[in-house]
Amino acid sequence: MSVASSDGTALTCRRIGSGPPVVMVHGSGGGLHSWQPVADRLADRFELWTPARRGYAPSGPGRSPKRYADEVGDLAALIDLIGRPVHLVGMSYGATVALHAAAAGLPVRSLVLWEPPLYAAGEELTPVLARYEELTARGDRRQAGLLLAAEVARVPAALLALMDAGEPADEEPDDSYGWCRDLESMAADTTDLHRWSAVTVPTLVMGGADTWQPMPQTLDRLADALPHVTRTTFPDQLHFAPSLIPDAVAAEIARFLPGP
Repeated sequence: MSVASSDGTALTCRRIGSGPPVVMVHGSGGGLHSWQPVADRLADRFELWTPARRGYAPSGPGRSPKRYADEVGDLAALIDLIGRPVHLVGMSYGATVALHAAAAGLPVRSLVLWEPPLYAAGEELTPVLARYEELTARGDRRQAGLLLAAEVARVPAALLALMDAGEPADEEPDDSYGWCRDLESMAADTTDLHRWSAVTVPTLVMGGADTWQPMPQTLDRLADALPHVTRTTFPDQLHFAPSLIPDAVAAEIARFLPGP
């Protein structure tokens, strides 16, 4: 289905299941498919809404420069369509969007956050955005991806070298436009974590035990700032656990979220 945001951007969303409504927000480079493995395992208990964020097809491109407030407006339009308060689940960049939505006072019953990259913000990302746009404009998506891994995800040098030496992945949809707009939001944001103390709804903070720094330190600091927080760490997992172990991630979400 489709819903129009306050600035006219068309947003496409899937809905499955029945029960209390849960909106699942994907991360950078994602789309309608990102939360699907987890959502499928929750559909017997919840009504799952999985939108494609602005900038990611089949949703509209939205405006540039983008700010987190634009995505908060998108979620407000979707929650208006749903017609009742929701549980909000976010993955990576989508988890940062979820925090902004809760802080803005949207009708959110609880938050579930998978590794929001709150350390990646501020003016230091402006040259990264410029370089990324330059690389993608000339069609060098491999180097563009390595740039994001190094400068945004902060992938360790040894792992980055393995990525650089590996075979190119099969052709995938071009998500460079969405990444550019996400980088705009991140560059205009701040690394201040104390502000999230204003988020008073129950919040589950999840992460992989093997995810590299500074993510673990960031999650610790976020958990310290949140008034009502539950922290869960998945052994032997990295940033991509929601896709790799959806059964375990869905089970943890189901344990945390209240019923009707």
